Amino acid sequence: MFNVLGAGDGFMSGLLRGWLKDETWETTLTYANACGAFAVSRHGCAPAYPSWEELQWFLENGSTEHALRKDKKLEQIHWATNRKGDWSNMKVFAFDHRSQLEDMAAKVGASEDKIPEFKELCLKAAQQVRAGGDDYGILCDGRLGEEALFKATGSGLWIGRPVELPGSRPLELEIGPDLGSQLAEWPVEHVVKVLCFYHPDDSAEMKARQEETILRLAHACRENNLEFLLEVIPSKVGPVDDDTTATIIQRFYDLGVYPDWWKLEPLKTDAGWQKACDAIKKNDPWCRGIVVLGLDAPAEELAASFEVAGKYDLVKGFAVGRTIFAEAAEKWLGGNISDEEAIANMAAKFEGLGSVWEQARADKKEVA
Repeated sequence: MFNVLGAGDGFMSGLLRGWLKDETWETTLTYANACGAFAVSRHGCAPAYPSWEELQWFLENGSTEHALRKDKKLEQIHWATNRKGDWSNMKVFAFDHRSQLEDMAAKVGASEDKIPEFKELCLKAAQQVRAGGDDYGILCDGRLGEEALFKATGSGLWIGRPVELPGSRPLELEIGPDLGSQLAEWPVEHVVKVLCFYHPDDSAEMKARQEETILRLAHACRENNLEFLLEVIPSKVGPVDDDTTATIIQRFYDLGVYPDWWKLEPLKTDAGWQKACDAIKKNDPWCRGIVVLGLDAPAEELAASFEVAGKYDLVKGFAVGRTIFAEAAEKWLGGNISDEEAIANMAAKFEGLGSVWEQARADKKEVA
């Protein structure tokens, strides 16, 4: 026994579940004993109790571990089926860019000190569009966008926050070597996002270095009760085909990395999307889903990619940045438009992409 708190309450919760559902006493007491076992095997009280999905999986499959907290499969199901919030339709304005905005500022002769202020304008544009409904979010960094993050936290927006050193390959992290203590300071609603330029044809040394960093980060996220978004962009490294992304996804699951979210570049074919979605579903049926990144593509290209991606239930939406903010950023940093004009420009583009995504989802439902 690891923990003495909550065993009786856990037992009673299982008992009541069976009794209220008119189960047999054999089934009812099975629920009760299993819930009590979870309680004494984990730290804490109520947080140790299994979800219904977890309990069903345990009763069907059992466990090789007497200490259930050491069963990695069960712990993953416990985590995934107890997450809060419904983010089944995602429209995310990504302005977590750092090096790109620094380059823009240099191009127009503006001080980098203006970038944090611009990110607050990005947030205002996102909030303006969000007034039309839920399911909106942002990606924003803590180095140049700290004030925007402060203002967004607690507002109801989905918030993703990057940790990678921009452009690094092999992957390096901007938050320093002691990941646990760094992430311990984050609000629990912030999703840890990392971008890794990874390709199946990488050298063994490159793979090992990047995989070790991702493993450490994934572990630190889970220890700090933070959701984790893994972004992979293989096309920037080498040629890609319909199998490339699915191969990468499977590799990380084989390593024991279970992202809550995947952020993937627009795949060109139905076969590519089907293989990627199948790889995720096979390994983690409770994954939050996929968001599609933009890669600075023109709006017309994004619309075409949304049309393909929108067919797949696991693709929950998009996370797009430069397509939305690039024009406004260059003009505003150069002193050629006002705050209000920059916000209006970005809000219109963000809202337009949202409408395109909604149409793609509607077309999928009509086909179904």
